[in-house]
Parts: sequence; structure tokens; C-alpha cells
Amino acid sequence: MKKKKLTKAKKAILIVVAVLIFQFVFGIVFFELDPENKNINYEPADPQKVTDTTIRFNSDGKLKILHIADPHLANDKHFDSSIWVIAEACDVEKPDLVVLTGDNTKPYEDPAETKKIINSLMNIFESRNIPVAVTFGNHDSEAGPMSRADIMEYYKTFSCVITADDADTFKNCATFNIPVLASDSDNVKFNIWVFDSGDYDEDEPRHYDRVRTEQIEWYKETSAKLKEENGGNTVNSVVFQHIIVPEIYDVLEKVDSKKPFAIKHIYNEDEYYMFDSEQTNYGTLNEKPCPGYYNDGQFDALVENGDVLAMFTGHDHTNAFGVRNQNIDIFTSPMTRYKGLAYTTQYGYRVVEIDENDTSVYNTRVERLFDVFDFSYISTAKDNGDNYSGRLAFELAVKGGVQKGFMNIYQSLIELFSGRTVTYPDY
Repeated sequence: MKKKKLTKAKKAILIVVAVLIFQFVFGIVFFELDPENKNINYEPADPQKVTDTTIRFNSDGKLKILHIADPHLANDKHFDSSIWVIAEACDVEKPDLVVLTGDNTKPYEDPAETKKIINSLMNIFESRNIPVAVTFGNHDSEAGPMSRADIMEYYKTFSCVITADDADTFKNCATFNIPVLASDSDNVKFNIWVFDSGDYDEDEPRHYDRVRTEQIEWYKETSAKLKEENGGNTVNSVVFQHIIVPEIYDVLEKVDSKKPFAIKHIYNEDEYYMFDSEQTNYGTLNEKPCPGYYNDGQFDALVENGDVLAMFTGHDHTNAFGVRNQNIDIFTSPMTRYKGLAYTTQYGYRVVEIDENDTSVYNTRVERLFDVFDFSYISTAKDNGDNYSGRLAFELAVKGGVQKGFMNIYQSLIELFSGRTVTYPDY
């Protein structure tokens, strides 16, 4: 019997598959190095290091915000490398402002242990004199004796922290706004809303919380005041918070449960959703969006006021997408941490950029770890004699190459079945 010869195309496909399998096995099995990070500072705030927390546009008229979502820092085996990822993100991007949107650190029964973890995180920004806005997620205060207010008071001991001075009486106390001043004056040119979206509601069993009525009323009053002080003109703004709004499901398409890549609704078990090709949307939807069960009308208030361009949320660790609902863009950002073999290269951070010459638009991008820490980064780290960074970047580059290959295949399949392009351009 005559043997069939493989065509060149089939040979090429087999070679690619073989290389991917080899990379996957080699990268996953042999490269979880996770060495000790000797640059972590566990000490309390240094009163000698004072950061100016007045936020204004730079002399070139630009403002760059680094969104750090869900670091979940805890005394575990991935703590050192997670601190490294956040610090390196700051050094790569050199932001004017960092926003932490919750699930920042694990709360411990011993407050000293909680404070030690907070120290290690905040000293990243304190040592670089980067202002940082801090709000909370559902995990920041769910255990131990320190309340949300107690934890916020401790964050205030760092000079780099912008905090909730005017809204600290709320149940969801990490709620405030940050006026962004012009590059050449003290006029407010833009505004940043930071909402504490709470932890859990009062039901049993509990659901995720939401921005409450008192916070919404505060937002309306503060927005009106900003408008009045701006000569009756609306001050354009963006929102940062942990938990996404329920209206996210209004702009997803309800589909049959058997539809490939369909995501089950968090509360309605008989409903399945995916991206709607008729809507404006970008990025990757890898898990179900998880809003609060109840809705006090936050999104409706934002729409009615007309000052918010976009909302940036965390909470859903492997999602990194944007959809438009009633002229407001709703974004999720990926988890910003290292987590060994689990999803590490799907994690990353978001950058948001605004130009004071036209504050009615903005740019945003997601940087995943496999994009930032590649083989060229390894070479630079070695040239600088930074063995720790070189070793961690080597692990991320190897596994990133593997996972990026599989992600490209996965996204191609999503495009095929959903009829939408999976991209993340500057928006």
C-alpha cells in the first residue's frame, strides 16, 4: 500500500503544534522560579518622604493613570513576585497617578500583619513619589478586627495617598473625587470619581454589594458644585470602582446555553450571555461579570448627569473588556499580580490617558504580563545586574509565549463563533 505524503502546509501545522506542545510542557513544568525579592520594604510610612498629591496635567497637557486591580496581596508564596509586578509596572509606565480599585491586601486577625502587607504595597508608591488613590473591594475588610474605616485611616499615614476626606462617614467609606487641575493654572479641567462599591449586602446568603444611595446623592451634589464652579460647564470625568454595575448585562447578548463561549449570568442561572456583535466592545470576556444583586441607581445617575465618559472596574480577574452603554464606556481591568502557573500571563494592568486640550475623549490600553516582560526585558535586566527581575521575567516570557499562542487560537475561535473582532486598541 502506497503511503500518502504530507503536504508542506500539513507539515508546517504539525511542526507548529509540536513546538507549542513542547513550549507548554517545558515552560509550565520547569519554570516556576519565584525567587526571593530582597527589595520589599515592610516598614511603616517614612515621614521624610512626602509626595505631592495635587493632581494636574503635565506641561505637555497629558495625564497618565495606572489602574491596579485586585492584587490580593497576602503572606503567600507569590507575594514577593506580585510586589515586583506592581513596582515594575510603575517603572515601565511612570504614571502621574495610580488607582487601586480594591481587594488590595488580605485582612488578618492580627492588625500588625495587615499593616505589614499594606506597608509593602504603599512603599512602592511612596518611594517613587507617585500619588495613589485607594478604594476597597469585597475582600479588604472581610476578616479581622480592622474595619474599612480603620484600614483607610492606616492608608492615610502614607503621604502619597489620596483619600476619602469628605465622604468617610459612608458605610462604603473609600468614596471621593480627585479634581485634575490645568497644567498652567489651578482651574479644574477634569475630574476622577472613586467609589467604594462595598463588600456584601445584608441578605443570607450574601450577594456582592453596590454603590449605595447616600454615595449617589453625594456624587450628584459634588458634580453640581464642580459644574457651578466651572461657569456652568460640565466637568468631564471618569469613574474607578471595584464592582461592575448591573447594566453590564444590558449590552451583552442573551444566547442559548449551548452557544460556544456563552457565559452564565451570575444570578439568573437559566440565562447565558456573550458579546453582542451589534454593540461597541473590545477585549476579552473570560468569566461572568459579577455586579451587585441590588441596584440603587448609580449608572442611571451617571447617565442623567452626563459628566462621565467611562467606568473602570476590577473584581472579575481574567476579564479585560470594554462595552458602551448609553454613551458611557464600561471597562473591566485584569488582575494585577503574579500567580504562579494559574492565569499569570492573562493578568496585567490598565493605562488611561487624558489630554487637557480635549477632555471629552481618552485613550486606554491593557498591558498583559506577557507583553511587558518579554525576552528583551530579560536582556535589559541582566545588563543592569538585576538577577531577580531577569529570572522572573524569564519565567513570564516562556510561559507567556505559550499562553499567548493558545490565547490567539482561543480568540480566533471567539471571532468565528461570535462575529466580533477581539482586539484592544487605544480607545
